[in-house]
Amino acid sequence: MNRELEIMIMTAGDLPTIPVVATKVMQLIGSGNVTAEELSRVVASDPAVAARVLKISNSSYYGCQRQIQTLSHAIVVLGLATLKSLVIAASVKQVYQPYGLTEKMLWEHSFGAGLAARIIAQETRLASEEEAFLGGLFHDIGKTIMNSMDSRQYQEVMQRCYNDGISFEDAERQVYSYTHSEVGGLVIKKWNFPDMLMHAVLNHHYFDFAEDTDAFQINLTCVVGLADMFCRKIGIGIREPEEELDLLRTVPAERLGLGEQRLETLLALFNEAYEKDKSFFN
Repeated sequence: MNRELEIMIMTAGDLPTIPVVATKVMQLIGSGNVTAEELSRVVASDPAVAARVLKISNSSYYGCQRQIQTLSHAIVVLGLATLKSLVIAASVKQVYQPYGLTEKMLWEHSFGAGLAARIIAQETRLASEEEAFLGGLFHDIGKTIMNSMDSRQYQEVMQRCYNDGISFEDAERQVYSYTHSEVGGLVIKKWNFPDMLMHAVLNHHYFDFAEDTDAFQINLTCVVGLADMFCRKIGIGIREPEEELDLLRTVPAERLGLGEQRLETLLALFNEAYEKDKSFFN
């Protein structure tokens, strides 16, 4: 990892931070001794986050049979792990302000990848659904951070990417000495998320694992990487879909043992879920 970049990210005082409500929820759930009422009070302290949590919890994505109208009901029905990822998702959306076209596309791609990763994890049972959701949600957070630090410079990256037909990573290396994956991994570290999530974000484009890499880490990284590819193939949060992207021949598909029919089924499930529920995440 770029040592100079690491020092810059870890010492920067003006980077976006995870909103207080998400931090408090993670601390309470991590303590292992919390009630639904306590969590409800914390989430309710940020009305925008509370409203978004209720909105998302009523999407078909979570499959509830009847409408959830209160935070305490959402906690009981969805469980603590799901609530945590929902609060984080609802809070992180604020990082994508101001909400111009670039931020809108980055957000759509991010929540789309979160949705795809959760579906892949759910259907294959090769990774935790909530860890996969957060990995997908955060996989491109580095782009958002780079854009917020200097939007004019990052617009140059996007122009090179679209005009020259090169990848974001190649365009970033032409403008910076690092990529969004490296920035994202360090920001996740700074926000005190688990190392497994940090490594999934850091390596979601690169799948060269050391021989002693934990199998769960490999699976999570591959699920997140494949989720990103699902969004790119369909065209979520990017200018044009990459229809020529051959998912079957990608490292994540091979590592996860997914054949052509299974991939087509997963992609169709994701596409249907995204179209049905995208309004709930806005």
